[in-house]
Amino acid sequence: MIVISNPTEITNEINIINSLFEEGMELFHIRKPNYSIEELRSFLSAINSSYYSKLVLHQHHELAEEFQIKRVHFTEKERLTKPVKLSKPDRYKFLSTSVHSIKDFNILSNAFDYAFLSPIYPSISKQNYVPTKNAFEEIKKRTNHHTKLIALGGISVENIEEVLHNNFDDYALLGAIWNTKNPIENFKKCQTIAQSF
Repeated sequence: MIVISNPTEITNEINIINSLFEEGMELFHIRKPNYSIEELRSFLSAINSSYYSKLVLHQHHELAEEFQIKRVHFTEKERLTKPVKLSKPDRYKFLSTSVHSIKDFNILSNAFDYAFLSPIYPSISKQNYVPTKNAFEEIKKRTNHHTKLIALGGISVENIEEVLHNNFDDYALLGAIWNTKNPIENFKKCQTIAQSF
């Protein structure tokens, strides 16, 4: 299970992030599209450094070396406009990206360890962001088995089982964590469901 940060600042955010790690969060994607490099540096500095190996940077990849972060994410736009070399740069151990169709997923470079496919369900965090195709039908056309396929978009306690029963390798949470009154409790509920598989 992967958790993605809220794109904008959340009250008590750093404490929540550290608590999620304490509860067993495996990977945390930091997606702060409007943060300057200084704002992101300050944000990273506030996270417990023992968790840096579990952080994934979406922006300001140049900070990865400074914070010994070995995981970076490329948006679909970045991947298409600045193609990632087939071999991983020495400074990164893990690369991830985003896709919006199985067709695009199937032609991804083997350099990518995993990719988010979204949206699977109507998004919790983005208004009017809904699927245009049935992801569970589309996944039957999957031919890329080197890159892990991660479900994103509208994933919640109510539908995690359906996602995992339909051949996704894993899932990512955003709205189910940050659009709730108790992020930690909601995370634990989702974790419990995932652990039963």
